[in-house]
Amino acid sequence: MSQIVSDRLTTPKIINQYLSDLRLILQDIPVKQISKIVTLIEEARLNGNNVFIFGNGGSASTASHFATDLSKGTICSGKPRIKAISLTDNVALLCAWANDTDYENIFAEQLENLIKPGDIAIGISGSGNSQNVINGVKLAKAKGAVTIGFIGFNGGRLINIVDIDVTVPCNVMEQVEDVHVIFEHIITTCLKNGVC
Repeated sequence: MSQIVSDRLTTPKIINQYLSDLRLILQDIPVKQISKIVTLIEEARLNGNNVFIFGNGGSASTASHFATDLSKGTICSGKPRIKAISLTDNVALLCAWANDTDYENIFAEQLENLIKPGDIAIGISGSGNSQNVINGVKLAKAKGAVTIGFIGFNGGRLINIVDIDVTVPCNVMEQVEDVHVIFEHIITTCLKNGVC
């Protein structure tokens, strides 16, 4: 049997195992924690506060996706729009802070200019140990913002810093990232359909 044929025979097994693992993770989604986040974002909407979202790599794309969904996908007649900002989207500013100070400061320095009491800061880190996310959350907390962590693995250091965590108890980064996107879609759906 050729290597190509052998690979084709094992691929469905890998796919089925991945999906099976994901189904098990989804059985333990922290519904109460997600409900709290929905309430907090709805309060921020009504009070005119901002929601800042940030992360690295795949989590950076989740931050962008989440900010887009909150800003556009939750528009309700008769209610203010949610002011959601992804701190991962201004590449020039990210590079400037990384170059002139340190990569660990790229989110905290942006928040220094923008965040105020009552705002929300959502740090996304699969490992819970991304120092720039931790620094951003610490700065937000010091400025009186509510802090939320989308985390994976065992929560890392971030779990002990944020006010509310939604942690995916999984050590496979791809699956953690999958579930983080599901979290943001659930939250967005609730804010569009559940509270409008």
